Amino acid sequence: MSDAPSTQPLQADATEASRYSGARIIAVTSGKGGVGKTFVSANLAAALARRGKRVLVLDADLGLANLDVVLNLHPKLTLHDVFTGKARLEEAVVAAPGGFSVLLAGSGMIEYSRLTQDVRNQFYHAVQKLAPYFDVILLDTGAGISEVVLFSISLASEVVVVATPEPTSLTDAYAAIKVLAMQQKRQHVRMIVNQAARPGDGRAITGQLQQVIDRFVMTDSGRPLRLIHMGDIPADPAVREAIMRRQLLQLLTPGCPAALAISQLANKMVETLLARAA
Repeated sequence: MSDAPSTQPLQADATEASRYSGARIIAVTSGKGGVGKTFVSANLAAALARRGKRVLVLDADLGLANLDVVLNLHPKLTLHDVFTGKARLEEAVVAAPGGFSVLLAGSGMIEYSRLTQDVRNQFYHAVQKLAPYFDVILLDTGAGISEVVLFSISLASEVVVVATPEPTSLTDAYAAIKVLAMQQKRQHVRMIVNQAARPGDGRAITGQLQQVIDRFVMTDSGRPLRLIHMGDIPADPAVREAIMRRQLLQLLTPGCPAALAISQLANKMVETLLARAA
């Protein structure tokens, strides 16, 4: 496996992920903040780990990381320490509740708000070195379409966009998907609709978004980008309780509707994405 060349663009195309061996790299992202992206990443990791998968969640929100808050972790070492040479990569990977591993970024690191060549190379090599030790790496990216977010996504073979039914969330999700099609040459993007009010809402929303994409977004192949509906997570008061208690929903109330929906998402991921990676 060759090193990343110094001329590698800030946003690589979707084939970039083919350089990795081992783990299936999946970016979990969103057009806007506040839609539950990190909550989904953490609980999906726990559900996958329960199915026997070796899972790492890498906090790719280098500027405003909050995975540690969701998991109630207080690590002594983070990705920042690795980047600054204060720790080895393997020392910064820690066990999380739920049976998976995490690599936390540390929060408020303003120096990562812009992606320098050095940070890009270090981040690339971190993912490259970790990939052989896991079945799946979930990149919990920041929200939006900043260069840090887009570079993180470019390292993944698959992209999952988390959105809610709110118009602002869907508008921003469309904007992010359009950039992924135009800049990263993505042929498909997967959708999870969080806080769905009724069964079937997410599939209907994905279909409506697909209609807009069919009209206005074209890929290099000449065909519109395809949205793949992975599933819905229903609005559930147990989610807020888990967040306030800084515990995984999969551990606190595994039988609640939202936890069961995440389990179904994990099953679907194992049967499709991870089955092909095996």
